Amino acid sequence: MNERTYCDFGCPVEATLDVIGGKWKCVILFHLLIATRRFNELRRLMPGVTQRMLTRQLRELEADKIIKRKVYPEVPPKVEYSLTEFGETLEPILIMLQKWGFEYLEIISDIRNQRA
Repeated sequence: MNERTYCDFGCPVEATLDVIGGKWKCVILFHLLIATRRFNELRRLMPGVTQRMLTRQLRELEADKIIKRKVYPEVPPKVEYSLTEFGETLEPILIMLQKWGFEYLEIISDIRNQRA
């Protein structure tokens, strides 16, 4: 099977990026990999995200069955987000992204220090 045929419409890489791609989804997933979180915890951990964007990303991840949302029947309402069993299968990918990010930041830092 050649690459072009394998990665035409419906390509597995395209499907993966459709689910976890974007600026915030992998960051959300990484935080949920560590622990179950409430909405405001996620906002504090990700100061650059707006409330509207975080809400949208969480809804999309929930619709894709990557995370689950648990609402507690109390006042004020308490809502927690966690990974589904299927979402937990992303752990090796998220860990590799973190590792790659550390290496990238080191390389960029070295390059910038050499320019200075």
